[in-house]
Amino acid sequence: MYPPKLQIQLFHLDKPILLGLFILACFGLIILYSAAGQDLDIVFRQAVHVGMGFGVLVLLAQLRLQQMIRWIPWLYVGGVLLLMLVLIIGDISKGSQRWLDFGVVRFQPSEMMKIIVPLMVTWYLSDRPLPPNFTRVIVSTLIVVVPVLLIAKQPDLGTALLIGSSGMFVLFLAGLSWKIIFSVIAAMPVVGWLLWHVMHDYQRQRVLTLLDPENDPLGTGYHIIQSIIAIGSGGMYGKGWLNGTQSHLEFLPERTTDFIFAVYSEEFGLLGIILLLIVYLFIITRGIILASRAQGTFARLFSGGLIFTFFVYIFVNMGMVMGILPVVGLPLPLISYGGTSVVTLMAGFGLLMAVNSQRHLSYN
Repeated sequence: MYPPKLQIQLFHLDKPILLGLFILACFGLIILYSAAGQDLDIVFRQAVHVGMGFGVLVLLAQLRLQQMIRWIPWLYVGGVLLLMLVLIIGDISKGSQRWLDFGVVRFQPSEMMKIIVPLMVTWYLSDRPLPPNFTRVIVSTLIVVVPVLLIAKQPDLGTALLIGSSGMFVLFLAGLSWKIIFSVIAAMPVVGWLLWHVMHDYQRQRVLTLLDPENDPLGTGYHIIQSIIAIGSGGMYGKGWLNGTQSHLEFLPERTTDFIFAVYSEEFGLLGIILLLIVYLFIITRGIILASRAQGTFARLFSGGLIFTFFVYIFVNMGMVMGILPVVGLPLPLISYGGTSVVTLMAGFGLLMAVNSQRHLSYN
């Protein structure tokens, strides 16, 4: 029987990240129990999702880089086909067509693309000279744009923007020319104007609500106003676990998914928020350390892109719940209820551990 330390090494698992993810998962189950009105059934389902996620993490951590690289183009093509299938036969829920239901399993293909798109951009750039020339920048952009447009069509603008940013950040890490970066920044007003005119009415309203939520306090501004009230009422120490009034009296909508951070803030206060941020920062810092140790272009680009995506997940969710970003419908990693999002997130960290376990090898 191997000692625990050796067992973890044999499974290519990184103990600090594993510990951070486990703590986050425990936080998530505890606050979900309160947010769901002490419903053990939803907590059990989430525990199953978390268990599946850790299983996928361990499995993917065993992959060899050569195996991973070989499958990336096929995963990308398969993911794009699934996104097309969603638009044809996908389940419609709350006005969006995002899910595929095959009876035994129901999942959201766009969640998988959060990992597959940066992997595909990394695969394309890693065996070519860097920094990328204009042609490679265009091809990389097309790799990102195709799934982004399909996801935005569902519509799921939040996930589309997150996937777009993760893919483009890989391009940035590859040494994207500052001339191109400044050109993109200069073109943002025009892009914003065009984006505004192709948005759905409810998406435009979310932007307007961000600027003035009090303009429609019982309509479009209701979510943000109630969320801000919940966060502010938590004070320094919070009202205590199971004592959040905004969630328990059902003033706060989507309290088990997108707005669960407001429930957490109300019950655990500023000190609880700081503790949660410390855990997130611990995982991000450890991920950056692993990325800096990675050998070879593929390993460095993918590791950096994954950690950036994880950071954006956290920043966007907390930002929208606090009213400093538009409501775009992104879960808080390992805290919000969800199956596909949890498994996808764990899969990403499993791949990160696989890359780190082979850092003595160089795959360009």
